[in-house]
Amino acid sequence: MKGFSFVRSGRCLALAAQRPHLLQGRCPAPLMPVPDLQEGYELIMPKDRPDNSESNRLGGRLRRYARVGGSVGGLAVRLAGDRLVGRSTDQQALAEDLRTALGTLKGPVMKIAQILSTIPDALPATFAAELSQLQAAAPSMGRQFVKRRMRSELGPDWQENFAEFSLEASAAASLGQVHRARAHDGTALAIKLQYPDMSSTVEADLNQLDVLLSLYRRYDSSIDTRQIRMELAERLREELDYRREAKHMRLYQHMLHGEMSVHVPLPYPDLGTGRLLTMGWLEGRGLLQFKDADQDTRNRLAINLFRAWYVPFHRFGVIHGDPHLGNYTAAPDLSINLLDFGCVRVFPPTFVGAVIDLYRALRDGDRDLAAHAYETWGFKDLSNELIDVLNIWASFLYAPLMEDHPRLINSAAEPGQYGAQTAAKVHRRLKELGPITPPREFVFMDRAAIGLGGVFLHLQAEVNWYRLFQDIIDDFSVPALEKRQGDALAYAGLVEWA
Repeated sequence: MKGFSFVRSGRCLALAAQRPHLLQGRCPAPLMPVPDLQEGYELIMPKDRPDNSESNRLGGRLRRYARVGGSVGGLAVRLAGDRLVGRSTDQQALAEDLRTALGTLKGPVMKIAQILSTIPDALPATFAAELSQLQAAAPSMGRQFVKRRMRSELGPDWQENFAEFSLEASAAASLGQVHRARAHDGTALAIKLQYPDMSSTVEADLNQLDVLLSLYRRYDSSIDTRQIRMELAERLREELDYRREAKHMRLYQHMLHGEMSVHVPLPYPDLGTGRLLTMGWLEGRGLLQFKDADQDTRNRLAINLFRAWYVPFHRFGVIHGDPHLGNYTAAPDLSINLLDFGCVRVFPPTFVGAVIDLYRALRDGDRDLAAHAYETWGFKDLSNELIDVLNIWASFLYAPLMEDHPRLINSAAEPGQYGAQTAAKVHRRLKELGPITPPREFVFMDRAAIGLGGVFLHLQAEVNWYRLFQDIIDDFSVPALEKRQGDALAYAGLVEWA
C-alpha cells in the first residue's frame, strides 16, 4: 500500500500484505503499520521528542498507530500468509477476528467500523454483521482530568461561568463526553467536552482505515471503497470542530422552524471553543424505552423521527449522517430532541432531485429516468445489468413509500439486520459484474436510511410512509430547494457550502 510502512522496535519493514514473501521467517512478531513520514520528518521516539506542538501531534499519532496497528497488522500478516501459500481465507473467521481486534479499542476507529457496517455493499455481509456489534463510546475522563481540560478550554476561572457543573460525565461517545451544568440564570446546560489529542487520533485511525480497506480490496474487489474513505475522512475531521457543530445547530434551527415535533438545543457560543460545545439541555428518554408502549405512541415517535430526518433532506438538501440511538431522545410529548450535530452532510440540489426522480422511476417503471438518476448521482459506465442491480437496492429502500396504507417499514427483518439480506444479494451480483465505485454522497444517505429503518423496526411502527413522504416532497423543485438551501446555510454561517 503506497505511503505505508510497517515498523517494529523503531525499524521499518516492508508491508507484508503487499510482499508476502517477507513472511518467510523474517517477521516473527505482529507488525505495526504507520504512514510514511513526510519529507523533512524523522521518526522521533517519545524520550527524544522536543516539547512542541507538531512533534507532540506526531507522537500522538504514533502512539495510536501502536494500539490500532497491533490489532490490524496481525490480520494483514494472516491474510498475506493465506495468499502466499494459496490458501483460501475463511471470511467468517476473519470477520470475527477483526471484531475481536477492534473490540479492545475505542474512539474514531470504532465509529468508522460502525459506519462501514451500515453502508450497503461497503463490506461483505459477514464483515458488516460482526462490526455492527462494536460500541464506539470511549472510557470517560476522570474528575481531575475534566478540570484540566475545562481549564485549557475556558481558562483558570472556568467554573465562574456556571452556577453548577457536574464533573461526572452523563454520556460518553467516540470523540468526547457530555457533562451536565447549570447557568447562573438557572438554565440547564449540556457541556460537550472533546477528549484530548483527538485530531491525532482521528488521523491515525483514518490511516488504519486505509489498511483495512486495502486488505478488503485484495480480498474482494467488487466495490471500490476510495470514495467512501474520502467521505468518512471529511466528515470525521469536521466532527472535531465544535464551532462548526454549533453552526450546524443553527442550521437545523432554521430548517426545522415550525416543526413542533422536533427540538434543537440552543448553542452558547460564548461558552464554547473548537473543542468545547455548550448547549441547552433537553430532557427526554431513549426511544428503545418505548418498545412496549401502545401502538399509537410508537407510531407517533416514528412519524416525528421520520420528519426530523427527511424534512431537512428533501426541502434543504441536508441530512444528519449519524442516526445512532444516542443522538436523540423523546420529549414527554413524544416530540424528538436532536442532541448531536457533528455529522451533517449537505448535498447538491440536483442530487436530491435525482432521489425524487428515482422514486418516480421505480413507481412508474421508467428505466430511462432511473438511469438518469444514477448518472446524476455519479455512477459511471451504467449497463442494463448494473441498472438492474442498483434497482434491487433502490426498490428495497423505496418500497415503504410506494404503498398508500399503514405498514411496518419491513416485515421480514430483525432490527439489527434491516437491509442485510438485500445488501448481500446486491453484493453477490456486483461481484459478477465487476468493480463499481459508489458515489461518496451515498455513505451517509444510506446510513441514515438503514439506521432509521432499524429504529422503526425496534418500535414496530405501523405508519403510512407513503403519505409522510408525499407531504414532504409536495411541490418539490430543484430551484426552490437551491434557494432554501442557500438561505439556510447563510443564516448558519456555513459560507463554504452556500
